[in-house]
This record gives sequence, C-alpha cells and structure tokens, in this order.
Amino acid sequence: MTTPRTADYLVGLLRELCKLPRETEWAEFKVGNTDPREIGEQISALANSAALTGKALAYLVWGVEDVSHQIVGTQFVPAATKVGNEELESWLLHLLSPKIEFRFFEVEADGKRAVILEIERARGQPVQFQGEKFIRVGTYKKKLKDFPEKERALWRIFDLVPFEGITAAEHVSDDDVLKLLDHASYFDLVGRPAPGTKQGVLDALVEDAVICACDAGGWNITNLGAVLFAKRLDQFAGLSRKAMRVIVYPGNSRIETSKEQVGAKGYASGFEGLISFINGLVPSNEVIQQALRKTVPMYPELAVRELVVNVLIHQDFSVTGAGPMVEIFSDRMEITNPGQPLMATDRFLDTPPKSRNEALASLMRRMGICEERGSGVDKVVFQTELFQLPAPLFEVTGESTRAVLFAHRPLTKMDKEDRVRACYLHACLKYVNREHLTNTTVRERFGIEAHNIATASRLIKEAVEAGAIKPVDPDSAKSHRRYVPRWVEPSETPEESGP
Repeated sequence: MTTPRTADYLVGLLRELCKLPRETEWAEFKVGNTDPREIGEQISALANSAALTGKALAYLVWGVEDVSHQIVGTQFVPAATKVGNEELESWLLHLLSPKIEFRFFEVEADGKRAVILEIERARGQPVQFQGEKFIRVGTYKKKLKDFPEKERALWRIFDLVPFEGITAAEHVSDDDVLKLLDHASYFDLVGRPAPGTKQGVLDALVEDAVICACDAGGWNITNLGAVLFAKRLDQFAGLSRKAMRVIVYPGNSRIETSKEQVGAKGYASGFEGLISFINGLVPSNEVIQQALRKTVPMYPELAVRELVVNVLIHQDFSVTGAGPMVEIFSDRMEITNPGQPLMATDRFLDTPPKSRNEALASLMRRMGICEERGSGVDKVVFQTELFQLPAPLFEVTGESTRAVLFAHRPLTKMDKEDRVRACYLHACLKYVNREHLTNTTVRERFGIEAHNIATASRLIKEAVEAGAIKPVDPDSAKSHRRYVPRWVEPSETPEESGP
C-alpha cells in the first residue's frame, strides 16, 4: 500500500467503501463502539479475512452507518484514545502477533468526520490478538479455531501464494504505476529497448509479474515489482522496513554510530548504487607489490557484492520489523538478513542453492545481478583466500542469518577458531573444485613460506582434531596426505587431487 494518503484519496476511498452493497469480510462499518479490545479483535479478523479473500488491505470505518452506509460522523479520535497510560495504537501493536501494518486516518466528507483504519493483510501466518485468532464469517467476527475449514484454507494460501505474488499496492492508475516504479531501469536491466508507448511499458511489466490487472480497474503492483523497482520503497508501507540499512561504527562495537543510511530504491534499480555506496565506506589498506605501494579495499569488492545480493535474495520477508543490513566496523563487516537459512551454515559453500523467494531470485539472475548457479559463497571464500584474509563466518542469530568478513590479520594474530574455520572452508572450496586440501595448499592459503612445512602441518592437525576436516588416506606419509571436509563420504572423495 502506498503512502502518503492524501485528503482527496481518503475521501475517495471512503465514498468507494460506502458504495459497497453490504459489509464484507474485509470491510466493517461502525458509528460508535470504540472499545480497544474490540478494535484489536477486529484487526485480527479483518487481516485474516483479507488474506482469505485475496485483498491487500482491509478497512474498519467509524462514522458510517452499517446498514445504509450513510456518512453520519463520529466522535472517535484515535490519537487521543489511551488504554491506561498507553496510546491506543501502541497498545494494539503490542498485543498483535505477528506485528502487521495498520494506520488510522481521519477524513472529512459531507461536512462530517469519519475515521478509517487501514489494515494490512495477514502474511505467512494468521494474525492473533492477545493470543486468539479471529476471522470474519460474512459480517460477523468469529474465533478462527471454531471454523477449521477456514483456518485450513488460510494456511493453504500462506503456503501457495509466495511473497512475490502478494499485492504491494492495489487499484493503481497507469500514470501512478509509472510514477511509483523505475520502469526505465527495468528495461535497462533486462536488456530490452523500452517501448514507445505507455501501454507497451505496462504490457512488458505484466509479462514479468511486476504488475497485474486489478479487478476494480487499473493495476496491482506486486511485491516482486515493488521490492525490485520501487523509486522509493517507503512509498509501500508493507515494504518500508525491507530497505537495506548501512551503518558505520568508528570502533569494533555498536556503542557509537558514525553514519547510517537507509536505501530508498528497489533492490534491482538501486543495486549498483548500493554497492558503490558500501565500497565507498570501506576503509583501504596499503600493500606493497613489486616495490610499488598500492591502495586496495579492506574487503574484496566481489565478496561484498556476492554477500549483499545473497541477503537480498534469501531473506525471509515474513519476518516483520526487520530488514537486510550492512554494518561496517573498524575490524569487520557484518551483513545480516532476516530469517533462518534453508540449509546448515557450514554447508553454504557446497550445497546447491535454495531460495524461499524464487521469482525474485530468477528475475535478478536474468538481470545479471546474481548468477544462475550457487557459486556466490564459493567466490566469497576464494576472494578472502586470495587476499589472505581470515575466513568469513556464517552464523544464525535468533531470527537472522549473518555473514562476517574480517579485516586483515596475520596468522600469528588469528585465534584457534579462525584457523580451524579457514582450514575447513579451504577444504570445502577444494572439494567443490574436485581437489584436496594438502600441506602445500594450506601454505598457499595462509601465505606461509615454502620451507615452513611444519607450520602448515600444525594447522592441519588442529583442524583434524577439531573435527573440521579428515584425511582421505590416513596411512600415507603426513607430507603427502590429502584432506576433505568432515562430511565427505568415502565414495564422494574426488578422484583428482591438488598438488
């Protein structure tokens, strides 16, 4: 749903709702009855019913007679209403689970005052109020548990309708579609010339499910279209928290912030600008190559790019109140996305890609923002090895997945966890390339002098004792042993080995 709601829009919306022949599962009219508990239960019922009936929004209206639909006015002032010492809106939000978007609007029409409560549809799971789920049955509010067939139907909708296919804004005019979406970047990214007519542009957007026809006329902008091509994500209230946040800290903790910015554009249309912005914030290191001093970024640009696109594609959009985030510290960069991964973090490098947002990932692949195959983490690990950085860390924290890139540290400054993780990921990278970890490859990975075979052997022994890697041929001489990740079965051992 788009913001802001102008006075003209709200008057028009009120009149359109009044034209309904009767109350529906997604629209309720009241003159009085401003009991906070009743409002909370109605939000639950209307949000769930909107999902069940395929509506992006539901409405609770005060000041309209529920039979005649005449505008009669109301004395209800949401902003002045409190429950105890807490404001009504805040009180409602605390008791709703999961958190959804809802907003009160006051509108003047025919010299009378009305209040419209606009409610986002349920997404991913039924909305409950104070632990109870409600649904609309005709024009009546009921407990969802008393209507198991509706609850089953609701869960089927959550399972069958992917995030990308849900409506972000409905009943949008031709001109507003072009105002809200960066259609020029769409054609540029998909590599086709822009049509010379407005209808040609709209037809092309329909082909890629960026928009779809609205039953009430005009167009619905899908989440896919909005999240990829919005000129401003904050014009879609349901997506405003999904914009990428970039935060810079002067030290290695979150105590003090030196810079913070929230991305405005859709992921596709704003991607190159986002990557340039992040790389511009990353500190640089000076290295000496063949007697020449060269300034290079602290983190490989390709690794940053791959991790950023991964968090955008693989995030769980059903997690409310959170979005993708890049945090830059003095000693590391943390890239976080909402949602737990679909595979174990220690198998990111070798497991074929899985995405909970396949339509989004597919379109971004077509636009060349990410690759068709799941080689992103391979590239990240390869780049950190090439730059001889500490191995990246992949972890799950609560409802989020986080990737961490570390600034350069010499081997003598790495702790045991760093060293074991580096050996493990090195073995994984070799394995997917049908090679093996050896003493030679470990020396190359850590930049160890060729004559320091014993140092590499100690690192390998440490990783074996930690259960991270295992020898392919344990009976061979140590200097010739080959190693694979701990999870490799004997039958899966590569036939070819590295040096």
